[in-house]
Amino acid sequence: MNKLMENTPPIGGHSGPVKIQGRRLKPWSLKSWSLKAAGAAKLQGWIVPLVILIVWQAVAMLEIVSAAQLPAPSRIVQTFVRLCVSGELPRHLGASAVRAVTGFLLGSAAGLLLGLFTGLGKWAERTLDPSLQMLRTVPLMALIPLFILWFGVGEFSKILIIALGSFFPVYFHTFLGVRTADRKLHEVTRVLQYSAVQKLVSLILPAALPNILLGIRLAVSASWLILAIAEMMGASSGIGYMIQDARVFSNTDIVFVGLAVFIAVGKLSDMGVRVLERHWLRWSSAYKG
Repeated sequence: MNKLMENTPPIGGHSGPVKIQGRRLKPWSLKSWSLKAAGAAKLQGWIVPLVILIVWQAVAMLEIVSAAQLPAPSRIVQTFVRLCVSGELPRHLGASAVRAVTGFLLGSAAGLLLGLFTGLGKWAERTLDPSLQMLRTVPLMALIPLFILWFGVGEFSKILIIALGSFFPVYFHTFLGVRTADRKLHEVTRVLQYSAVQKLVSLILPAALPNILLGIRLAVSASWLILAIAEMMGASSGIGYMIQDARVFSNTDIVFVGLAVFIAVGKLSDMGVRVLERHWLRWSSAYKG
């Protein structure tokens, strides 16, 4: 019994050494071990990409596949550095970023406002939502020729098609978030005699915020996806244009550089939204996995 009590930590916390598999760990050792475990868990997601890169490099070095079809990762890195030093890649990336951000902001703002409007009123839902549901089923690729005919091949048509692609995710998730607010909370605000603005700020927006942020994440991805398509259809600058131009001249390494830039920018944008989620949804008790 004395031996068992000696190896059992106090109820209030680890105030003394803890024995694990025959070793005595001090409190600071436990903390260091937990930090190392958390760091290893974060690095776990890099295992598959690293394996793919190693196999890819080996295949290229053994010349199993032609370099014109599948250039080695080392060659792609050299091309990336060359394009950065020459200023060509920053120029194209800047043009694409302006289009993507402008279209995303316009589409997300419209989706948020219209989602709140239709979510708060039965009349607005019956009037507007059926038409929006029909428009949602139209492929955006089918609209590009119409946008070119109506608005030309300038910046306005590209920004408009990106805004349209960003609109629907934010609209539908905002509408869903407004409608999933607890009915009892609405009754509480009625008892407390909240004004319409107080009800919107104190109840509806916080309740809908998880769904709104999810819609924004989807809209960010959609904006970059549609941007690539729009720039390939008709543009004189941008990452999509750079990929299309490299394809014409069979510069496969430049094509892979453009794809890598799209992947990196999309991932960073998604990480930015997730940071906002962790900051704004600290009060949420949803299951995190």
